Amino acid sequence: MADETTTNGAAAAAPQVRMQILAQYIRDLSFENAVATKGAPQGDVQPEITVQVSLDARKRAGDNQYEVISKFRVTSTNKGDNTTLFLAELDYGGVFLIEGVPEEQMHAFLMIECPRILFPFVRRIISDVTRDGGFPPFNMDPVDFVALYRQELARRAQAQQAGAPADQRLS
Repeated sequence: MADETTTNGAAAAAPQVRMQILAQYIRDLSFENAVATKGAPQGDVQPEITVQVSLDARKRAGDNQYEVISKFRVTSTNKGDNTTLFLAELDYGGVFLIEGVPEEQMHAFLMIECPRILFPFVRRIISDVTRDGGFPPFNMDPVDFVALYRQELARRAQAQQAGAPADQRLS
């Protein structure tokens, strides 16, 4: 019993993370069917799809409220002649109430956990839009938001290192 009390006491001391989705919405959506406007490519069509993802987060006026925007750009091109078949762009947002996350971990939480929760809705919208646009539905593979976050941290660190020597020369 003494072990249970110690364990429960330690658990009670640790802050409980609480996250609630207050709203989610399409901020911007566009779909361009290049095949319909320019005509079908000549010869064999071998579609190649690229997905670009970017994230943005900001604190809102309300206590513990944050807005996270996931931006997806999906481009399908023909491998043969590199012509664009379609382009879909979606900015999808969520407003979150987040409590119990230490300040030093909040940025990572916003850039990893929040987009992870929004992703199934993004995936469905992109699938529906590509299907409604005259193409087979595109079901995006899951996005590794942890790897994406680490890449962004590495990019920022590299940019700082590249900028540091120049700053030292000016002083």
